[in-house]
Amino acid sequence: MTASTTSPGQPEAAGPGSLTHRQVLVVLSGLLLGMFLASLDQTIVSTAMKTIGDRLNGQTAQAWVTTAYLVTSTVSTPLYGKLSDQYGRKPFFLFAIAIFVVGSMLCGTANSMYTLAGYRAIQGIGAGGLMSLAFAIVGDLVPPRERGRYQAYFMSVFAVSSVAGPVLGGFFAGQQSILGIDGWRWIFYINVPIGVLALFVVLRNLNLPQRRSAHRIDFLGAGLLTAGVVPLLLVAEKGREWGWGSGLSLGLIAVGVVALVLFVPRQAQMGEEAILPLRVFRNRVFTVSSAVSFLVGAAMFGGLTSLPLYLQIVRGESPTRAGLQLIPLMVGIIVTSAVSGRIMMKTGRYKIFPILGTAVMFASMLMFSTLSVDTPLWQTMTFMAVMGGGLGLSMQTLVISVQNALPPRDMGVATSSVTFFRSMGGTFGVAIALAILFGSLIGNIRDRAVQANLPAAVLAKFQNATALNDTSVIGTLPPAVRRVVLEGFADSMDTVFLTVAVLLIPAFVLTFFIKEVPLRAQSGIAAAHEDATSEAKLDTVKTETAVL
Repeated sequence: MTASTTSPGQPEAAGPGSLTHRQVLVVLSGLLLGMFLASLDQTIVSTAMKTIGDRLNGQTAQAWVTTAYLVTSTVSTPLYGKLSDQYGRKPFFLFAIAIFVVGSMLCGTANSMYTLAGYRAIQGIGAGGLMSLAFAIVGDLVPPRERGRYQAYFMSVFAVSSVAGPVLGGFFAGQQSILGIDGWRWIFYINVPIGVLALFVVLRNLNLPQRRSAHRIDFLGAGLLTAGVVPLLLVAEKGREWGWGSGLSLGLIAVGVVALVLFVPRQAQMGEEAILPLRVFRNRVFTVSSAVSFLVGAAMFGGLTSLPLYLQIVRGESPTRAGLQLIPLMVGIIVTSAVSGRIMMKTGRYKIFPILGTAVMFASMLMFSTLSVDTPLWQTMTFMAVMGGGLGLSMQTLVISVQNALPPRDMGVATSSVTFFRSMGGTFGVAIALAILFGSLIGNIRDRAVQANLPAAVLAKFQNATALNDTSVIGTLPPAVRRVVLEGFADSMDTVFLTVAVLLIPAFVLTFFIKEVPLRAQSGIAAAHEDATSEAKLDTVKTETAVL
C-alpha cells in the first residue's frame, strides 16, 4: 500500500498523492539545488583542470580525474533508478547529496592527481543519483500533462551552471590562496554549503510514500553492468591516447561486450527484480526514446566539446570569457523548453517537439561547420542560440515521453535509463569529436600551409598533434604561421560539426517512430495510489469469493 503524506503546515493537496503548485515549487527548490551541484561541478572543474594539474604536478594524469567521475556517475545512474523504485526515492536522493558532499570535501584535500581521481570517483557515485532521481521525483509529484510547466526550472539550472562554472572556476583557479587555503581547492569546497542546504530542504519538504514490499537486490546484475560499461567508457576516454587498435583497447572492448552479453540473460532470469527489467524494452516509446537520447547525447556533447575549443583556441578567448559567450546557447534552451512545456500542458501533445528539436540541432551543426578564423562573434552566438533552441525542444520531452509511457512503478527505471543512455552517448560523442579533431589537425594545417605558400621547414615542428598539447605555444608563433595553425584548427572543428550533424539524421528519423501516448493527468504517486487501491479491492473480492 502507498500513502500520501503532507508536511506540517502545508495545505492539503488536491487529492491522494497530489500537490499544489506552491508545494511542488518548495520541493523543487531542493531538487534543483541537488541538480545544481552536479551540473556546476562539471563546468567549474573542467575550467580549472589545467591549474590543478600544475599545482599537483600531474598534467599528464588529469584525464583520469575526469574519467573516474564519468565512470562512477554513469554506472550508478541505472542502479539509483531501480533501487529507488523498490525502496523509495527520498533516502537515495539524500544519500546521493551526502556522498557528493563528502566526495567534494575529500577532493579539496587531495595532494596528488591520482588521489584526486579517487575522490572524484566518490563524487561521481553521488552525481549519478542527483540528476536522474530529481527528474524521477518530479515524475512522482507532477502529472505528465503538467510536467512541461516546470521544464524551464530544470533548464535554468543547466544554463546558470554553464555560465557560472567557467567564471567561478577561473576565479578560484586564479587565486593563490583564499583564507589560507589554495584557491583551486575552493572549487570543491563551494559544493559543501550548497549540498548542506539541499539536504535540509529535501529532508524537511520532500514527503513521498514509503515502499514496504520485500525485494531482492540484483548484485550480480549490477556487477555485470559495471563490468560491461566501465571498460567501454575507459576506451572511449583513453582510446585516442592508447590507440584504438591497441591490445589494451581491444581487450577492454572484449571484456565489456562479454559482460553486457551475460547481463541480458541475467536480467531475464531476475524478472521484476532486475536492475533493468527487459520488459521495458518491449515498450516502443521507451526503446525509441532511449535510442534518440543516445544519439542526441552524442551530438550535444560532441558539439559542445568543440565549441569552447573554437572560442578559446581559434578566437583566443579566456575560459571565463568563453563561458560568458555561451549565454545565447543557454537562452535558447530556456526559451524553447519553457514554450514547449506550456504547449504540452495546454494541448497534451509532445511528439512534434523532439522532431523539431533534432531538426533544429541538425541545422545548427551545419551552421557551426561554416565557422572560420574570421567569423564574427555575433554570428557564432546566433548559431549557439539555434543549437540551444534544439536542445530545449528535445531533452526534457524525451524524458517526459518515457515517464508517461511506462507504469508509475517504473518511474525510476524510466528516468534513469534515458539519463544513462544520454550519458553514454555523450561519452562516445566526445571521444569521436576529439578523435576527429586531433586526427585531422596536422593534415589540415599542412594543407593551409601549402595554400599560403609557406615553406615546409616552417612547420617542421608540427609532425603530429602532440606538438599542440600546449596550445599556448600558438601565441608565440610568427603571424603567418599562427594564422595557418588557427585555420587548421577551424577546419578540423568544421569536420567535427559535420560529423555530429550526421549523427542527428538517424535521431531525426527515429523521432517519427515515437508513439504519442496521451499524457496522463495523474502524478506518479496518485496513479500508484489508485493502482494499490484497486489491487487491494481485488484481493478483498478474491478472499470473499474463496470464503463463499
